[in-house]
Amino acid sequence: MDKTLNHKAWFLVLPVIALVAFSAVIPLMTVVNYSVQDTFGNNQFYWVGLEWFEEMLHSERMWDALGRQLIFSAIILTIQIPLGIFVALNMPKSGFWSSLCLVLMSLPLLIPWNVVGTIWQIFGRVDIGLLGYTLDALGISYNYTQDTFAAWVTIIVMDVWHWTSLVALLAFAGLKSIPDAYYQAAKIDQASRWAIFRYIELPKMMGVLMIAILLRFMDSFMIYTEPFVVTGGGPGNATTLLSIDLVKMALGQFDLGPAAAFSIMYYLVILIISWVFYTVMTNLEKKEG
Repeated sequence: MDKTLNHKAWFLVLPVIALVAFSAVIPLMTVVNYSVQDTFGNNQFYWVGLEWFEEMLHSERMWDALGRQLIFSAIILTIQIPLGIFVALNMPKSGFWSSLCLVLMSLPLLIPWNVVGTIWQIFGRVDIGLLGYTLDALGISYNYTQDTFAAWVTIIVMDVWHWTSLVALLAFAGLKSIPDAYYQAAKIDQASRWAIFRYIELPKMMGVLMIAILLRFMDSFMIYTEPFVVTGGGPGNATTLLSIDLVKMALGQFDLGPAAAFSIMYYLVILIISWVFYTVMTNLEKKEG
């Protein structure tokens, strides 16, 4: 029997479309406008075409920041995805302890980003911070404001502490969706723990893991507040990630044209890599299915 389509439902979507247009499309058009023009003040603009894009493509500063950003995101994903899965596998599946674990895992996600940076900035200080003071008492040299390795370790551990919970909660949700019949069949077949994970749990978690990887990649690639509060991009430019470099260019140097071109290229890089992640994960999920 034919069903009559009710197009009135589209009116429910119009407020969302209007909100997205106001909060995303209009600001994006402003950035595009600045990226092809130059200004010398007094609201006077001069057309420069693709000059700023060419300048950014030949900017060693931008490529260095991109390299640091890719390394940071790769390390974050390499640590947080396996760690989140491991935590989810070892969490109680039901009862009081399961609820308690879910609450505790959610706590880091509720802390604002600037507060997270402040916490770790104080935590790592040698004079008053628990971590810095303890390491100094043990004779371990640790100063995230002067040592590049210490600065990188600090921002990586900080991000792992803050966001691994998200991966664990998503993986836990994927595990909870697996019917008990799968585990009963595996028990009858005397499957090993690794076989259960490889052929039952991991395939069933692929959907939520794809979401986790995309969310964590995009967030880690756009991270700004936490590392800026802790290191300010230092020592030197050691932790100057793309977002920090972009803000320095736009607000510190007030180079609006190059910064606008930089931000558009930044956006395209995130879009392309996210699309690659999505395509690869979708194909893997189809093969597993």
